[in-house]
This record gives sequence, structure tokens and C-alpha cells, in this order.
Amino acid sequence: MKNDVHSLDRRRALQCMAWGGSGVLWTLVGGVPASKMVGAARAEMTKGFSFVQISDTHIGFDKAANNNVAGTLNETLLKISSLSERPAFLLHTGDITHLSKQKEFDDADQLIGASRLAVHRVPGEHDVLDEKTGEIYLARYGKGTSGDGWYSFDAGGAHFIGLVNVLRLEGAGLGRLGADQIAWLAADLATRSASTPIVIFAHMPLWTIASEWGWGTQDSAQALQLLARFGSVTILNGHIHQVAQKVEGNLVFHTARSTAFPQPEPGTAKAPGPKVVPAEQLRSFLGLTNVSFRGGAHKLAIIDTTLS
Repeated sequence: MKNDVHSLDRRRALQCMAWGGSGVLWTLVGGVPASKMVGAARAEMTKGFSFVQISDTHIGFDKAANNNVAGTLNETLLKISSLSERPAFLLHTGDITHLSKQKEFDDADQLIGASRLAVHRVPGEHDVLDEKTGEIYLARYGKGTSGDGWYSFDAGGAHFIGLVNVLRLEGAGLGRLGADQIAWLAADLATRSASTPIVIFAHMPLWTIASEWGWGTQDSAQALQLLARFGSVTILNGHIHQVAQKVEGNLVFHTARSTAFPQPEPGTAKAPGPKVVPAEQLRSFLGLTNVSFRGGAHKLAIIDTTLS
């Protein structure tokens, strides 16, 4: 899909979703989105604040789709360590583990801790499978959070908000934020200037990609309405194990690849789940996301990199 976004009225909603196998750089200048292929974009990037997103590491998974998820996570972390600009932190958008077991969390912490980066997390549905619905996750990572583990922080001139939408799933498994979390979000945003760049991160997408597969959040519209007054909003998710993008007005939605295994695209299979691909192709489906923001220039750029 190719769009000359500069020719569009800034007030007009631009909707574009691309299923990607190659990296795309998204840049927002004054609220106007533009995209370039990674090869062309890399030369134009300037140093500034950056962070890395990984997702769906599924430590503990050992089926045919990838019987060494610890190994591919380690490869991802090595790629991060080789970046020319050290990220400010690592953002993990959920499904740290596969079955919410203590050992799986221990193994994930050991692997990710080797990066020596600060880590910000939100849970995936695979992280809250214990009998008390997320108690293990919260005991490890919930300090300083509210409710089921939602929280916010400021970094690099942007305001980051971690949301939890994997508890009390609806229908076919659609995510849910709930009234308490949406009320907390409204209060958190109330004191922020409309010019503040906002970065939302959660596990399940905050727009509906495939409702029959549970790829969406049923009450996300209420949260998105609260973000309408901000000039730059980036929403990062995981869960679907592939790159999907959507730009709508001031909102940029972006889902990340998994470091563990791919899933099929909607319409190509009867149901979601681990997708077996030839071993030599696996790393082309796995990867990480690097996000850069240069304060004062109102730029936020997203680059996806595979392990291949």
C-alpha cells in the first residue's frame, strides 16, 4: 500500500493497515504520518531518545513451531546489544512466559536481565494463567502499579502508559480494559498537555484486527477517545506475532513480531496459533522493534527488524 500522506488534510482520518515482512519507518511531524522502507530510513535517522520493544517471548514453549524459544530470545537480545545507539530501556508487551510458571518467569528474567537494560512490562494472557489470575505476575512486576498492573512513567520527553487488557476476556477472547482502568487512564491523562507525545503499550491490539480470533480489545474505543486531543499518540501491542499497522488521525497503531514463533494472518487459517514454517525461514518471522523520538522535532519513528 502506498499513500502520499502529505497530500491529506491533517484533520482527515488516514486509515492504513499493512501486513509487513520488511521494516517500515513511521515518522510523525506535526501529527502528519509518513512512511519509508527501512533501508532508506536508516541513513536519515539522527541520534535521540530511543527504546526497544520485544513481545511474545513465550519462555517454556517447546513445540514444533520453535523448540528453542530461549535461543531466539537470546538472538534478539544480541541484536539489541549491537545497536549503534544504546536504547534507554526495553519494553516487553506481554506473553513473557507460555504457562505462567515460576521457572518460566525465572528463566525469562535471567535471559532479559543479561541485556542490562531497564525493563518495562505488561502481561499477556499467557502470563496470567495461574489459579489466582495474575498473582504470580503482579508479585514479580506489580510494585508501583495500580489495579491489575497498569501504570505510567515519563521518559525522553514522552509519557508512557502501560495498560492491561488480558484479564476477564470477552467473547472469542477479545481483550478488555474495564471501567476502573479507563477511569484511571482519564485521570492520568488529565494533567498532560496536548503537545505531550503519548506512548501506550498493552498486549492485545487496541483496534480490532480479527474479532473472531480475539485480536482486539472490546472497550478500547473509550480509551482512544481520551487520546483524541493529543497531537502524537503511538500505541504498541503484541499478541498477534506479526507486524500490523494502522494510522488514524493522530493515532499510530503498531503490533510487534514475536521472538518465539509466528502465527497465521487472518483469513489464511481456521484459527490462530503457533505456525510451523521451514526451519531456515523461522527467523524471518521473528524480530524486535526499535522506536526513536527526537525531542523538539516531534518525531517518533518505528523500525522493525527480523532475526534473519
